[in-house]
Amino acid sequence: MLAVGEHLLGSVDEQIMRMTTGLAGGVGGSHEEMCGALSAGTLLVGALHGRAGPEEPDEPCYGLAASFRARFVEEWGTSRCADLRALGYGSDGTIPCAVLVKRAAAIFLEVLDGQP
Repeated sequence: MLAVGEHLLGSVDEQIMRMTTGLAGGVGGSHEEMCGALSAGTLLVGALHGRAGPEEPDEPCYGLAASFRARFVEEWGTSRCADLRALGYGSDGTIPCAVLVKRAAAIFLEVLDGQP
């Protein structure tokens, strides 16, 4: 997802990369929370369409973030890392997380392009 961010934003600085590291593996490798690819995509929605101050509306960002999440869940039936691992994704599964991240990136770009 960071490669998508670099493509869309021009660059992703080191501080942002460091800030997002803890989201991997369902937050700190716990596998108990939202998939890191979904978390990173949601952060990208904010970077692209989030408000810059309290006087700006949240809704443009909410709509895209909700659409990305809905498409993610439609694809895999869950957004939770542990459930995705039960489907075979992850370092101890048969499908590397990179496969899921690649598909999540494609879904993210489709959502940004307004595709259902």
